[in-house]
Amino acid sequence: MNVPAAATDVGTPADAASRLRYMLRLADASLVLAQRLGEWIGHAPALEEDLGLANTALDLMGQARLLLSYAGELEGRGRDEDALAFQREEHEFVNPTLVEQPNGDFAHTIVRQFLFDAWQHELYAGLASSSDARLAAIAAKALKETRYHFGYSSGWVVRLGDGTEESQARMQRALEALWPYTSELVETDALDRGMIAAGVAPPMAPIAAAWSARVDSVLREATLARPAESSFRWYGKQGRHSEHLGYLLAEMQHLSRTHPGASW
Repeated sequence: MNVPAAATDVGTPADAASRLRYMLRLADASLVLAQRLGEWIGHAPALEEDLGLANTALDLMGQARLLLSYAGELEGRGRDEDALAFQREEHEFVNPTLVEQPNGDFAHTIVRQFLFDAWQHELYAGLASSSDARLAAIAAKALKETRYHFGYSSGWVVRLGDGTEESQARMQRALEALWPYTSELVETDALDRGMIAAGVAPPMAPIAAAWSARVDSVLREATLARPAESSFRWYGKQGRHSEHLGYLLAEMQHLSRTHPGASW
C-alpha cells in the first residue's frame, strides 16, 4: 500500500512540534515492542511460536519505520528513521511503559502482547479516519496487521487461561503484574487532547471503552479474572520510563552507535 507524502499544512511551529511528538509516541510503541519480541527468536517454546512472534515483530517494525520516517519529515532536521531509532537517548523515547517490560515467560509475553494488541486495534481503527492523511494511511495499513496480532495473542490467552492449572496460574500472575501499566494506554494528557482537538487523533473515551470490552470478552472466555485497578507510577509516553528501557536501548542501539554511519 502506498502511503501519501507528508501534508504541507502542518500548521504553526508549535502544531508541527506536537504532531511530531505524537508520531514518535506511536512509532516508539511499535519499535520497542518489536525489539522485545525479537528477543524470543530462537527461544520460543515451539518453532511455530518462534515464527509467530518474529512475524509480529516484523509487522511492528514496519509500522515504526513508516511513522519514524514521517516524524523525520515533520522534524525537518534531516534525521531519517534510523537516526530517530538509534540516536535518541532514553528520555527522548515516548513509548507506553507496558511495551518495555521484560518478556518473562511465554505467558507474560502473551499477556503483554494481548493487552497491547487490544489497545492498538482500537486506536488504529480511530486513526484511520485522522485528519492527517499521511497518518490515516499508515493506520489503515497497520490495522490489517493488528487484527491478525490480536487474533494470535487472544487465542493464546484463551488456550493457556482455560488450560491446565499451571498455565492458568501463570497467565493470571502475568495479568496481575502487567495490568497496572494499562492505565497509561487510555489516559489522555495535554498532547493527546491537542491532537484530538485538531482531528489528528480520535477521542479517547470510546477507545478506552472498546478496549475494556474487548479485553473483558477474552478474559471471560479464558476464565481469567480482571485485576483490580491500581495506581500507576510511570509515564513512558512522557519520557519517564521504568528501569528496563535503558537496558533494551543499550542492546538495540549498540551497533549503530559503535559504528556510526556504517553501511554494508
